[in-house]
Amino acid sequence: MERAAESGEATVEGAGERFVGGGFLLLVAILTLVDVFEDRVSGTSLSHIALELSIAAICSIGGVFFWHRSLRILRHRNRTLDRELRRANADAERYKADAADVLAGLGAAISKQFDRWNLTGAEQEVGMLILKGLSHKEIADVRQTTEKTVRRQATSLYAKAGLENRAQLSAFFLEDLLLPIEATSLTDKASLTDKN
Repeated sequence: MERAAESGEATVEGAGERFVGGGFLLLVAILTLVDVFEDRVSGTSLSHIALELSIAAICSIGGVFFWHRSLRILRHRNRTLDRELRRANADAERYKADAADVLAGLGAAISKQFDRWNLTGAEQEVGMLILKGLSHKEIADVRQTTEKTVRRQATSLYAKAGLENRAQLSAFFLEDLLLPIEATSLTDKASLTDKN
């Protein structure tokens, strides 16, 4: 995948170089035509004018070819990027849909546990905001109350739950979501054995 991305970038860079090269050739063709016009006015020989017209024609054809080729490459790259973006967006939507059920279940489990601890509505709201990672000051701003009130509600929540702080509150709910330490260490050992 990385190699494909690198070659795609190289192709795009090559397209940019072709586009500049095509522009240069077209500029040479235009300047040559200006020179032909001046030569015609000054009475230069027809063979010299024919040579310069040939140069202008070759440069024009080359410039148009390079521009056309670089535009094709860029269009192809854009189509590829569009496909990749649509695929990534679809994957993100699938993940959101899959995670929505899990998160809804987790939210319901947290609410049930808060009810078991007999938390007030305010304590439950503070608990949810703590679990989302907000500081006491941020919670006070969200709830339009004082930081002192939030601290008091958090302390009451911890006491009712038999916990000491926000880290223990988070750990209480996250512990079951993570692999047990024994399973994790076995997985690590297995992967180390596979590498050797």
